[in-house]
Amino acid sequence: MLSKPAALSEIALFASLSASEALALSQRAVERRFAAGEMLFWEGEPCAGIFLILEGSVKIFKTSAAGREMTLSMETAPSTVAELPLFDGGPYPASVRAVGPVATLFINKADFQQVCRQNPEVALKILAVVGRRLRHLVGVVESIAFGSVTGRLARLLLEAASQGGGDEFDLPVTHQELASRLGTVREVVSRNLARFRAEGIVRIDDRRVHILDRAALEREAETAAGFR
Repeated sequence: MLSKPAALSEIALFASLSASEALALSQRAVERRFAAGEMLFWEGEPCAGIFLILEGSVKIFKTSAAGREMTLSMETAPSTVAELPLFDGGPYPASVRAVGPVATLFINKADFQQVCRQNPEVALKILAVVGRRLRHLVGVVESIAFGSVTGRLARLLLEAASQGGGDEFDLPVTHQELASRLGTVREVVSRNLARFRAEGIVRIDDRRVHILDRAALEREAETAAGFR
């Protein structure tokens, strides 16, 4: 892992801090590591502070009363989670779990608020992060409310292709995790992937996805198109 001040400088939230400001904050940061599947915190717990994700990825999700998970976002280092409850006084609004091994720095709420009072630009950067996440969540809600599962799945595959740099990429998650991201159940995801294969839109070899008919997949994704 990088030194604490260097690690902070890699995170957009702290990029504008001076060397002395980053040092002061890093001196209050505590290293915490999480194994794959381990919880950083649960929805509803009192907010103790902010987590800086230095290595690995985490999943932000909500859980229904019946125990069904809905993925809100995947955050990959360098990033942060738990910014909002630092300011509104409420509990953590969602749960966060490590996807794989994760290295973090944890800064408690009182220390972080003191830094923000001394450096107002940090608070402005937090507002930008919260705004981006709110915009993303609006898109998630709109997609679930108005878009078909087929369209949402098509859009997710196109996004994965874009991140992978081409029409061949490894599916990074299981069908169950896809279902969680799409707000549906595994059987529906499997059924739609089977239809895409049968219609010659994609080929899937183990977890390797080949988009064979991008235009057709884009037409399917249009049913889940929303604003950002």
